[in-house]
Amino acid sequence: MGAHRTMIRVLMLLSWATSIGGSAVECTTVRELISFCATFISNGSPDPYPGTPCCEAVTNLYMMTHSTDNRRSLCGCLMGLVTANNSNSTAIATLPGFCGVPLGFTIGPDTDCNLYVYLLCLE
Repeated sequence: MGAHRTMIRVLMLLSWATSIGGSAVECTTVRELISFCATFISNGSPDPYPGTPCCEAVTNLYMMTHSTDNRRSLCGCLMGLVTANNSNSTAIATLPGFCGVPLGFTIGPDTDCNLYVYLLCLE
């Protein structure tokens, strides 16, 4: 029953986030979705595995990046989480890989979100 509620919550957040149209991804939405990964991030290691609710949340973050502004916003929000949770930054950085979600940029303290978005525009 708990997994069902979690899925409903994730779908509601995704619905809300995509209903804002062309607006940039809000960091509050990113933090809310990443909160499904709290156990994994707190342990700072791949044990336990992130789990389905966490990976669904990471997938939903990816689905919100349909524009350059959204990708830049997501990148900035994730970099903010890395800075705020420096002791667990490796766990945050490994989430896309463990979940099989290609965000297209590296989550890390040296990531330049503006450069990343600029390079996407050149393609």
